[in-house]
Amino acid sequence: QVQLVESGGGLVQAGGSLRLSCAVSGGTFGRYHMAWFRQAPGKEREFVARISWTSIYTSYGESVKGRFTISRDNAKNTVYLQMNSLKPEDTAVYYCAGGFKWGLTEFEYDYWGQGTQVTVSS
Repeated sequence: QVQLVESGGGLVQAGGSLRLSCAVSGGTFGRYHMAWFRQAPGKEREFVARISWTSIYTSYGESVKGRFTISRDNAKNTVYLQMNSLKPEDTAVYYCAGGFKWGLTEFEYDYWGQGTQVTVSS
């Protein structure tokens, strides 16, 4: 059974930084494309960033380009999301996802974490 556990969320002031982590167990992490999504209250789940299983390819949602960086450590079965220059509109529950498809939508990922809350105060 594949399990994903996010950590690193919290409350931060606008302009600050946070680093989210997602530890994966029970599967073949090194073969999964990994992604981060987020969901704010009353809104649909939004793609944030993705990274290929080789780490060669990454891509980002328009709203976070230039501020967020996704990375992974296959030796530690962990994917990260470094978030800089945070804005109040980044407030959401952030979810880690993994799977075999190189997708941009939540429906293309097989495995999900429980989410971690990020709150950015103005």
